[in-house]
Amino acid sequence: MSKVKAEGASRRLAPAGAAFALAGLGLFAYFVWRAGPAEIWSNISKIGWGFVVIILLAGLRFAVRVRAWTLCFETPHRLGFWEAFKAYLIGDAAGNVVPLGIVVSEPTKAAMASRSGVPFAATFSAIAVENIFYMLSVALFIFTGAAALLVAFPLPKLLRYSSYGIIAGAGLFVCFAAYALRREWRLLSAAAGWAAARGLGRRALSRRLERVAAFEERIYGFYGRNRRRFPHILLCEAGFHLLGVAEGYLTITLISGARPSVLSAFLFESVNRVITVVFKFVPLRAGIDELGTGHLARVLAFGMAAGVTLAIVRKARMLFWMAVGVALLVARGLSLRAVAAEAGRAQAAALGEKGPAVEGDVSVAATRPEP
Repeated sequence: MSKVKAEGASRRLAPAGAAFALAGLGLFAYFVWRAGPAEIWSNISKIGWGFVVIILLAGLRFAVRVRAWTLCFETPHRLGFWEAFKAYLIGDAAGNVVPLGIVVSEPTKAAMASRSGVPFAATFSAIAVENIFYMLSVALFIFTGAAALLVAFPLPKLLRYSSYGIIAGAGLFVCFAAYALRREWRLLSAAAGWAAARGLGRRALSRRLERVAAFEERIYGFYGRNRRRFPHILLCEAGFHLLGVAEGYLTITLISGARPSVLSAFLFESVNRVITVVFKFVPLRAGIDELGTGHLARVLAFGMAAGVTLAIVRKARMLFWMAVGVALLVARGLSLRAVAAEAGRAQAAALGEKGPAVEGDVSVAATRPEP
């Protein structure tokens, strides 16, 4: 049953994915043409072997988030770094090629990690905790970036108002998240209980409610029992953003032949985070990254072609690591469709739904209730 649901969900998302991909490709082609294909190609040719360093920096960014994920497990469960790293790459590859990628990527990471024998409930709870730390760090990062942009540069009206909106949105998110964590709001349980009380999917929700409550208890329990780990996790999240700044700094240096300021590199990465979070539903952020980064590069006096080139280089290193993730899938005898279905089955098992377990399916077996 859960396999059928997963495949049905994939089919429903396919038209949206095709529409977003086509729109993104159209924007991509437009901004490449507008910035000048010859100039962009000239910029790309200047990077040379520097692209290897860019790829390594991107790999280090994955590594620090993987380390943060492994720090979010509670005893008796542990996940080795390399198993987590491989699961992370597979999930990232799946999430970058479908719409609403986070809906696919995070369960996929957890399902792949559960193949090492760690229950899916533990791997998924840990990745949920890490994502909360990550989203808080992103909100603070883009809040700082938008404020710095407003203070340091004269902006056109649209970009100025967008910066005001980013500051307001990021500030509200941080305040709400901090308050919710402090008060331990059970938002998922409350929403499920409210819907069940009004007859909306009462039978399905009644099966899930206990597991959802247990999941929320894992989340809040981690914050109460593991405060000593917070600095290490936050340091990993900060390292992720700083490595992104370093990547932008190196890329712009190679493209322009002149060293940008650290502030400029910080602003490029801040805008990249906004685009990644807001437009996650667009595969590879095609066209959107070129639009935002190109306009920012023009404001920072690097020229639109430099910004579009930076966005294209980002896509190239994303494609490299996606290829690594797909290679890991192939080595396990899986496909993106198969791993998405496996993630769906693991989620269903963790939520208490009944579905036919497939012989040899490690992820489903691993999600049986813990004693």
